[in-house]
Amino acid sequence: MSEREVVVEVNDLVKKFGDRTVLSGVNLKIYRGEICVIMGGSGCGKSTLLRHMIGNIKPTSGSVKLLGTDITDLYGPDLDELRKKIGMSFQSSALFDSMTVGENVSLPLKEHTRLEKSVIEIMLKMKLELVGLRGFEDLTPSELSGGMKKRVGLARAIAMDPEIIFYDEPTAGLDPIVASVIDKLIIDLGKKLQVTSVVVTHDMKSVMAIADRIVMLYEGKVLETGTPAEIQSSKNEMVQQFIKGDYDGPIKFFQQKDDYLETLTQ
Repeated sequence: MSEREVVVEVNDLVKKFGDRTVLSGVNLKIYRGEICVIMGGSGCGKSTLLRHMIGNIKPTSGSVKLLGTDITDLYGPDLDELRKKIGMSFQSSALFDSMTVGENVSLPLKEHTRLEKSVIEIMLKMKLELVGLRGFEDLTPSELSGGMKKRVGLARAIAMDPEIIFYDEPTAGLDPIVASVIDKLIIDLGKKLQVTSVVVTHDMKSVMAIADRIVMLYEGKVLETGTPAEIQSSKNEMVQQFIKGDYDGPIKFFQQKDDYLETLTQ
């Protein structure tokens, strides 16, 4: 069996904001074609890790490789060119209210390609079809439900046929049924488009439904990595407390004012 291709590699990643250390030497490899879920409580550093993997912020020390390229010191046009190979699904959907659904989804194609308008229209319909929103092109975000906005944001994320899709809390704020729809979309798109999916979430139902592999962060470090079955059977008390949602256990929340304020900044 051939060795799996690494598409994201994080080595000894440290991030400090002033005197506060958010990431404390994270090591992580994400493989082509898998759905890798990064989970952990509020303030554990998972969103900060995601921002490093897409090049939004730079580490205090350590490195990040994206699709074989070290992006630690990559800026400007070189970083922008690499980012064309990834898609980002934001927690808030991040749609432009002044644009229609069609304009939002096709924006990356208009900005970053020289495709004819007719080709863009075809690709737009294909992307909306994949997320179950064919025919919604002329609606505005204000006319959509929360779940529909998430799907429009996802259609925009796949507009450029990315190799990797990053998801930031994809089911946040959704009812259980709509959240299940989003989970199924993540799985289906991974298979249909042959993309790698990196999902940051603390929604345990979603984690267990979609993950090929789970990475749990705690206090800026990788606490444990494994398949859903391996995580569920973990002997680590902190892992068990988190996945069961128990109040009592080794993980203590908001013990001090500083802990609370630190969580708010994550």
